[in-house]
Amino acid sequence: MMGILNVTPDSFSDGGQHVALDDALRHAERMLAEGAAMIDVGGESTRPGATPVSPQEELDRVAPVVEVLVRELDALVSVDTSCPTVIREASELGAGMINDVRALEREGALLAAVGSGLPVCLMHRQGEPQDMQQSPIYQHPIEEEVAGYLVRRIAECEAAGLRRNRLLIDPGFGFGKTVEHNLRLLKYLETLQSLKLPVLVGMSRKSMIGKVLGRPVEERLSGGLALAAMAVERGANILRVHDVAATVDAVNMAWAVLQEGCEPLLNKEFDA
Repeated sequence: MMGILNVTPDSFSDGGQHVALDDALRHAERMLAEGAAMIDVGGESTRPGATPVSPQEELDRVAPVVEVLVRELDALVSVDTSCPTVIREASELGAGMINDVRALEREGALLAAVGSGLPVCLMHRQGEPQDMQQSPIYQHPIEEEVAGYLVRRIAECEAAGLRRNRLLIDPGFGFGKTVEHNLRLLKYLETLQSLKLPVLVGMSRKSMIGKVLGRPVEERLSGGLALAAMAVERGANILRVHDVAATVDAVNMAWAVLQEGCEPLLNKEFDA
């Protein structure tokens, strides 16, 4: 379980809530106590329509938080970034993973990731946050397009010196996809098992829930729990979530059914 820690003023769900260093640390501690095995720190909102920030502004938001979390917590700290400067600094500060919604496509990011020595999650997307939800179109079934993109991107990363055993993949729910795309992508999530890499999934509080159920962002927990359970059933290895405690219970219950036993999935850590 990956707990989300946004240190941005404009994230779609919790923007501005954890900007202060003490607030960020307390929230991270709470998520770990609730069952998270890692914390994902983000300093740039990638919600639809978000405005990009400068590398220095992102670094100023992220670096102090990463430094404190690494020092104070016994947990893997992931950094949600596409910025080469932030990738390099996160590595220096002791972060344990890079989570990049642009799959290291930003200029200099792949080289920075190779040099960092850290595991990296590559995510599928179509377009940039400013325009990615403006009528996204795919020529083939969405699960095939996503898998094909990730196969190509993995090969490009390997060619640049980023070893396959340092890679994770994320299908990118909500990033350049309609509601129908997202629903089908989850239905056929098992398609990604053919890539033989850990699969990270992030659907927590996203608009796909709101559009199906007619719920505002603060009322999307129940829908998110259903999606989390289905993702685990379809092979997801890591769930990136806001509501850790409730999701842990939902996943453990689904896991008990799948395994026909009571041994929980909780705290099974990803070995990076």
